[in-house]
Amino acid sequence: MPDAAAEPENAAARAAAEEKSALSHPAVEPDVSAAYGDHPDQVVDFYAPRREVVPGVPAPLVAVLHGGAWRAPYDRRHISPFAAFLARRGFAVASVEYRRGAAPEDAGAGSGVEGGIAGRWPDTFDDVAAALDALPGLAREALPEADSRRIVVTGHSAGGHLALWVAARHLLPEGAPWRTDRPAPLRGVVALAPIADLAVADTLDVCGGAARQLLGGEGSFAERRPYADPALLLPTGIATTLVQGREDIDVPQAVAEAYADAAARAGEVVGLTLLEDVGHFPLIDPAADACAVVAEEIAQLAW
Repeated sequence: MPDAAAEPENAAARAAAEEKSALSHPAVEPDVSAAYGDHPDQVVDFYAPRREVVPGVPAPLVAVLHGGAWRAPYDRRHISPFAAFLARRGFAVASVEYRRGAAPEDAGAGSGVEGGIAGRWPDTFDDVAAALDALPGLAREALPEADSRRIVVTGHSAGGHLALWVAARHLLPEGAPWRTDRPAPLRGVVALAPIADLAVADTLDVCGGAARQLLGGEGSFAERRPYADPALLLPTGIATTLVQGREDIDVPQAVAEAYADAAARAGEVVGLTLLEDVGHFPLIDPAADACAVVAEEIAQLAW
């Protein structure tokens, strides 16, 4: 019989190995960067497509939102190999940076939160909304080979949450500063191991309470969820696919399933691709088979 006591240790060891592989690739410098604001984190890195998929046809533009639990130490550099991988597949890529939470030295003694506090309210949301609003114009200037009329947004983990949120801004409560009067002109969203349901993530203590910290802590969580939780902002009317590893112990499968269930109750079909023997990080690891699956899911929407 399998040793039940050893299973959590094996899962943790596997997750650590996957993370090490994904983060072992050298950061890839962009072809060009463009600012969408005055803060140093208000910047987009552009990667030009390395091949033509359809000769003479501009490449679809993939907006990438990195993860890292919305915490300051985790920036876009760790996802730059994934951005470059998509560029080699023939996509134009825009990797979006945004303001994140406090660094460990700013989080307060005894905070117990590795990597600092998650997110900044409202700055994280201000930035992602501003970046996506500015993206078509920035792309026309920085990457003329990109087709800004065919944008797919993808994001990993916390970035997956932000990708789903971007597609739902027209459903935000009246008076929300990020609300739009119509759905975003997107071809679709591909959310990778997303923190897609903040309440379920909070219950499961995903990333050490990151979902609650993102919204400002205990006293603000319930009040701000209607403005920030993609699971409450449905149906979006935008084609959406979730890609999730069944062995993910960082953002468990139950979080993605909760979002898909909420979408179904709202009358919307959301694709949910579950990958066997895959954890959290292979989805953005160019050396992993799962990363190729992600590229195919993006292509299905982009082309």
